[in-house]
Amino acid sequence: MAQGSNTGNRAVVRGAEPALDSFKYEVARDIGLQVPQDGYWGDLPARSCGAVGGHMVRRMIEMAEQSLAGRGGMGTTTR
Repeated sequence: MAQGSNTGNRAVVRGAEPALDSFKYEVARDIGLQVPQDGYWGDLPARSCGAVGGHMVRRMIEMAEQSLAGRGGMGTTTR
């Protein structure tokens, strides 16, 4: 990738970064990954970092589905 290019990986909601970082560390611990104490993930294999991201997405989808189910969800209307 070109030096100085912006990949666009940033939180959509302002102020969500601390919560997402906390969530990332929680997921890493849950899947048995040794969490870097200094916050530098560059020494970890890409596969491990990708696993953390994948598990984060799965959990966020589960939370969204549960939230929708609790409110009746989409496509559950009866006539």
